[in-house]
Amino acid sequence: MSAAPETVAAARAWLAGDPDETTRAELEATIAAAEAGDGAAIAELADAFRGRLQFGTAGLRGRIAPGPNRMNRVVVQQASAGLAAFLLSREPHPSVVVGWDGRRGSERFARDTAEVLAGAGVRAILLPRLMPTPVTAFAVRHLGASAGVMVTASHNPPADNGYKVYLGGDDEGSQIVPPVDAEIAARIAEAAETPVADYPRGEPEVTGEAVWHAYVAATAAIGQPDQGVAGATSGPRVVYTPLHGVGLETVEAVLAEAGFPPVIPVPEQSEPDGAFPTVDFPNPEEPGALDLAMALGTAEQADLIIANDPDADRLAVAVPDASAPMGWRMLTGNEVGLLLGWDAARTARGQGVLAASIVSSPGLGAIARAHGLEFVQTLTGFKWVSRVPGLVYGYEEALGYLVNPGTVRDKDGISALVRLLTLASDLHERGSSLGEELLALAGEFGAFASGQVSVRVSDLARIPAIMAALRAAPPAELAGSRVLAADDLALPEHGSIGDILRFTLDDGSRVMVRPSGTEPKVKVYIDTSSTDGAPAARVRAARERVAAIAEAVRPLLA
Repeated sequence: MSAAPETVAAARAWLAGDPDETTRAELEATIAAAEAGDGAAIAELADAFRGRLQFGTAGLRGRIAPGPNRMNRVVVQQASAGLAAFLLSREPHPSVVVGWDGRRGSERFARDTAEVLAGAGVRAILLPRLMPTPVTAFAVRHLGASAGVMVTASHNPPADNGYKVYLGGDDEGSQIVPPVDAEIAARIAEAAETPVADYPRGEPEVTGEAVWHAYVAATAAIGQPDQGVAGATSGPRVVYTPLHGVGLETVEAVLAEAGFPPVIPVPEQSEPDGAFPTVDFPNPEEPGALDLAMALGTAEQADLIIANDPDADRLAVAVPDASAPMGWRMLTGNEVGLLLGWDAARTARGQGVLAASIVSSPGLGAIARAHGLEFVQTLTGFKWVSRVPGLVYGYEEALGYLVNPGTVRDKDGISALVRLLTLASDLHERGSSLGEELLALAGEFGAFASGQVSVRVSDLARIPAIMAALRAAPPAELAGSRVLAADDLALPEHGSIGDILRFTLDDGSRVMVRPSGTEPKVKVYIDTSSTDGAPAARVRAARERVAAIAEAVRPLLA
């Protein structure tokens, strides 16, 4: 067994143009091992050089390693040259804000991005230090930039990094959507024909702290409602973790300016660390990610645990629950989404739109109807939620919330934290809690429960195989309920929404199956509801139904 000669030739050509010592050394070692017959090295070379890392509506995201199918300095510079060409084809003097988080390679990738943009004749505005993703999204609008680039892989595994693109102007700082992604990808392919060493480079502008302070002020302002909850010297006792990410400094500044009591940080996870040493995956949804926060919450007799993911665009919440394994129950993304949706609806005064992705809870629709608001379901991905006209609040079940569309057009875990604490503080002053408020919502609107089943794969070919098998032989029943409809949302009659399967059961439950857009997973979303009995009984019945359907779904993903 040996590496294909054309693959080795491509790898050696890449090696000659790679400006990074680390990835050059890694590639040299892989080539040598592959030529010696090492199977793992042969497979790595074949995958790293089988094509380009695809630029899509999530920008770029992948493992940091050499080769065109990986994240590295060559791919980042090619992407930046392609983005520059795209922007210059649209306007004569474009500008781009560039930010980065605390992941491995993020700062170097950001500086390469800004220097290549500047060399191409684009005004490149580099943020002064690592910051949360929402600050970059805010800066695009605040500075009136043509576009923004955020170097982050959000909550992906530690080996990954990414390149996220926003557009200004009529796009108002939202993430890119088709056909722009394809147009930029075509420009990147053209740029890749020139060695990166031949790209002109320029010196970018480096902003001061004014942008960060403006974001802090704008975000703190949404925690100062008419009822004057913020500014109180007492409130719920809160443990906070940024999961080794960049959230803590900004969260503390925003809460101080809004007048909230300080949070209690998890010391082992407070500083940015791209190795994420205390978690297997830096995603607050993953089992074990909040164990340290829960232990500290118990020791500190906290009322609430709040977490951001490493780039602080997502928000996770846990509440005390004596029946849970560590005494804390993490609220689902839909539970937080409905709490924040109810909060937004009651202050909207009948004006505006509530929106959620199609795989998020239908409960937001019930809340919108009760408050005389329009409810819109969007395609999956926050790039669609953020673009809904008249939006006052939007969310997706994967812990993404947009509570201040007037200033940020992307999910923002820090502004969502502020609104959640405003709500929690109000309830605390009234002797109540978020858990009790969820029961009250169940009494008013019915109980909506949700759950997920996901399968992580090492062989990406398994994902289309699983989806094809479900399309070919959809289940006739799940957990004792007949499947009334099995809809393929990729088909024109169902809106050509994407690679999503929807199963509607005769008890009103809904099951959605789709590949993850950012991770090697197939995800199943389960939504149930109940309006029978007292609120606690409704919640219990809906959760039991979710659990039963989840058990019935798992064998379908094998």
